[in-house]
Amino acid sequence: MTGGSGPLKGEPRVEIDPALPPEGYRLTVGPDGVSITGGGEAGVFWGRQTLRQLQGPDAYRRAPVRPEPPTLPYLTIEDEPRFGWRGLLLDVARHFMPKDGVLRYLDLMAAHKLNVLHLHLTDDQGWRVEIKRWPRLTEVGAWRRRTGLGWGDPPIWDERPHGGFYTQDDLREIVAYAAARHITVVPEIDIPGHSQAAIAAYPELGNADVVDTASLEVKTDWGVSPNVLAPTDHTLRFYEDVLTEVLDVFPGRFVHIGGDECPKDQWRASAAAQARIRAEGLRDEAELQSWFIRHFDRWLTERGRRLIGWDEILEGGLADGAAVASWRGYAGGIAAARAGHDVVMCPMQHVYLDHRQADGDDEPVPFGWVRTLRDVYRFEPVPPELAGTEHAARVIGTQANMWTEAADSQQRVDYQVFPRLAAFAEVAWSHLPPPDERDFDDFQRRMDQAHYARLDAMGVAYRPPSGPLPWQRRPGIPGRPFPGPPREKHRP
Repeated sequence: MTGGSGPLKGEPRVEIDPALPPEGYRLTVGPDGVSITGGGEAGVFWGRQTLRQLQGPDAYRRAPVRPEPPTLPYLTIEDEPRFGWRGLLLDVARHFMPKDGVLRYLDLMAAHKLNVLHLHLTDDQGWRVEIKRWPRLTEVGAWRRRTGLGWGDPPIWDERPHGGFYTQDDLREIVAYAAARHITVVPEIDIPGHSQAAIAAYPELGNADVVDTASLEVKTDWGVSPNVLAPTDHTLRFYEDVLTEVLDVFPGRFVHIGGDECPKDQWRASAAAQARIRAEGLRDEAELQSWFIRHFDRWLTERGRRLIGWDEILEGGLADGAAVASWRGYAGGIAAARAGHDVVMCPMQHVYLDHRQADGDDEPVPFGWVRTLRDVYRFEPVPPELAGTEHAARVIGTQANMWTEAADSQQRVDYQVFPRLAAFAEVAWSHLPPPDERDFDDFQRRMDQAHYARLDAMGVAYRPPSGPLPWQRRPGIPGRPFPGPPREKHRP
């Protein structure tokens, strides 16, 4: 049905039709009102989001501002997502985001039909999840005494302590709020690298025969820490305790265990680590890292869950049943898919939203490569090496990642995430033409005509198309821009 328009009449009529895909829907607007048919409850929900779009920007406000109902075009829309995993990573470890901020981002994700929130809960700079069996993880690990500002040399410091954590009930609330919006929350607990905050809380977790772990503190600057977990039975039992409580809070199938950026120097120097390598019949430190991952892959599988990790888990042998989040480019995802493993494509060269949006001195704390709105809209989750092959179906989805070393507030996160998340959401949901054939001018026109106004109604402090506003700049805080065009690095 097309042609004509009329005022919105009451609540939409809703029904379920199992013949439609679970997240698919049919939306019909006509003189007799609105009907939404979904393949499942999620499909109905996404149909409601499309209806919200049709109602205009005021529909995104928290309360009505006009008494008259909006006028809607008469039409029928049938739609379904391209990918089942349409994700956003929020790094709440480097800079803590209070619970209300996470709930707000779930609303923003729902408005963009994204359905996976990846919460990066632990890192060298902070531990953000309450673990009752090991309380010092938050008593000590959730707080750092100061924070590096940008990447200057010599460093610039914010001398205020920084921290925070979520109680388990906070996280249950987040999970329930997400579920009501058909969003799954995937927790990340980093193993065996990115673990200095945990070692600061419990020094026996570190390689104490190599370094004075009792003197370590939660890391205050950025970069990869050399302090990694010791490959001991105690470490395994400790993280089993941690994950037991995590599984009780997060009911989703996937648990992310990191597995990335684990320097091997301490293991090379550690007599205890070398003894473990010999005892397990491992060839080297890379296989020792794989030993960690395989252990928790088996442990999670026994409990009906599934491990996902960054593409370094390919090194030393990929754990059976594990899925891969391919961040260092497409190569890790291609290798994993060809080996029969599911893949979430999130290459830093394309969808790392902490990377700068323009080349200029006005960009706040400029980091990484320039990734414009156009660049994100041209991102293709299925690389040519897999397209048209039996392995393409192994790409179960895609994800945009927002790391927060330089994003210390809700406004800074908003600036980095939007409007690029809108482009990413369209890529993740829609069956778009190949990148070179995509009509970015049409996308930009739709942004200008409607979507920036929707973001305004939701109170999003996005980067304007003309560049940062004066209060969005961070003069005097040095960044770390990457030179040249983005290229794949560190192929496994």
